Amino acid sequence: MRIPILKLHNYLLISIQIDLDDQTAIQFQEDLLSKIHESGATGVVIDLTSVDIIDSFIAKVLGDVVTMSDLMGAKVVLTGIQPAVAMTLIDLGIHLQDVPTALDLEQGLIKLRQELEE
Repeated sequence: MRIPILKLHNYLLISIQIDLDDQTAIQFQEDLLSKIHESGATGVVIDLTSVDIIDSFIAKVLGDVVTMSDLMGAKVVLTGIQPAVAMTLIDLGIHLQDVPTALDLEQGLIKLRQELEE
């Protein structure tokens, strides 16, 4: 199953509404990087509100997506991180300290504009 990636101006918006398995996570990574390349997006908001738990592989893919997007010139903001997901990321040593976060998608867009100084 593919995760929809929406374009809004120079941004890509992703709201993950399904349980992430390894194949879906890898497909998402490939799709997002392709979309950044095709669209020239300067910012990405990934909404994790519906993600209750993640395993070590999904956490690594998420961290890699942030790093790869940054290498391609797109700043990532993560929104809606649930407490269990935050604890899992820290337990696995994935700190994402340089990644801006926000409570919800609306706040994520505001944060992204601030980060890109637009």
